[in-house]
Amino acid sequence: MDRTHLTRFALLSLVAAIATISLKLLAWHLTGSVGMLSDALESIVNVVAAAATLWLLYLSARPPDERYTYGYSKAEYFSSAFEGALILVAAFAIGWAAVDRLLHPQPIERIDLGVVVSIVATAINLIVARLLLGAARRHDSIALEADAQHLMTDVWTSVGVVVAVLAVGFTGWSWLDPSIALLVAANIVFTGVSLLRRSASGLMDQALPPERMQRIAAILDRYRGDRIEFHAIRTRVSAGRSFVSMHVLVPGNWTVKRGHDLVERLELEIAAAIPGTTIETHLEPREDPASYEDVALDRIAPAPPAH
Repeated sequence: MDRTHLTRFALLSLVAAIATISLKLLAWHLTGSVGMLSDALESIVNVVAAAATLWLLYLSARPPDERYTYGYSKAEYFSSAFEGALILVAAFAIGWAAVDRLLHPQPIERIDLGVVVSIVATAINLIVARLLLGAARRHDSIALEADAQHLMTDVWTSVGVVVAVLAVGFTGWSWLDPSIALLVAANIVFTGVSLLRRSASGLMDQALPPERMQRIAAILDRYRGDRIEFHAIRTRVSAGRSFVSMHVLVPGNWTVKRGHDLVERLELEIAAAIPGTTIETHLEPREDPASYEDVALDRIAPAPPAH
């Protein structure tokens, strides 16, 4: 399944990140708000993350080769892990700047113009984030989802900053600006940790989600009976690709062609139910006791006896 076209979404994210960081730095320059500075710092992270996502999506779309026989799709997990880590770095930078401003308060200037510029940047991020999130769900791309979630944290950061700046303008309470920045930093930590956990699950070869496992079970149930059995069913997910392996037990007096025809039908049905799936089947005679000796998930072959 060709996923090269997903790079255009990452390119869109990169262009948007460059545009928004320019606008947010302008807003900070106009107002001197630490909240807007924190917003701009997070956008610097967006530029780096979008560039990394673009490269890793391009890499993950490469077809299998002799060195990586299962393909490069796991590169998407590195992208989302990198983005999650950058979100945490941004949260730390925001918190550091906010604490410094609490200790050394400064007045905010030209609030009206700064807020307008920040709102324009926020609107750009919101539109691009929704586009990326839709593409991520359609194509099961954790890299695009991570980029979209990062942009959404940026949107909420910007909303909090705008509210804080306006509140300072109305009340004169300068401590509101860094206080809101601290709350924003705490909020985006959750997104960063969530992305890191999901990336770790993907790199650890997590099984297919329950909904997809139910589709496979429904297909196997149509074939399972007195003459056909299944065991040693193993699955794993790798970004937009899925991998399924199983043992298919049939009567020992079946011809090779009859058994082959059966597993071909099975593989076609599973591939149709879960697009982007690689399926491996192992045919075994159900009457042979040896067919039941490797039903466990851990099927590492035993070491040969020492001589």
